[in-house]
Amino acid sequence: MIEVRGPRFNSDPEGHLMSAEAESEAQTAVMEETEVTTMVVPDESTETERQSRTRKLPPYNVVILNDEVHTYDYVVEMLTKVFGHSLATADELTNRIDTTGRAVVYTTHKEKAELKRDQVLAYGPDPRMSVSKTSLACYIEPAPTG
Repeated sequence: MIEVRGPRFNSDPEGHLMSAEAESEAQTAVMEETEVTTMVVPDESTETERQSRTRKLPPYNVVILNDEVHTYDYVVEMLTKVFGHSLATADELTNRIDTTGRAVVYTTHKEKAELKRDQVLAYGPDPRMSVSKTSLACYIEPAPTG
């Protein structure tokens, strides 16, 4: 077997022999002579998408109305289970419902407000009162902004 030692030679485009080191220097020189300018133009759809991702959804209130067929304890229990309110908050909201006839019990974006409303409506009648046949009256409304 023949072993070749020493510098490796290649030919340039004109057929002249060049060492690998000289070839590398020639390529570097060519690259240095060539200036490439790239310009990044923002895509309108990307900018619009970025703005829509950061825009807040409009808030909605979940409102519960008072009635005479649900006990105070039922309302407190439902507020803690459906909305995750503390007992103190649930008690305060229930008192407001009882004294004013209604209370905003939760504020969030529309989709979640609809879910919470549906959960209140699905909570069912108050088992503590035989006259209770339905759940509490509940609706959503756009919350004031600003």
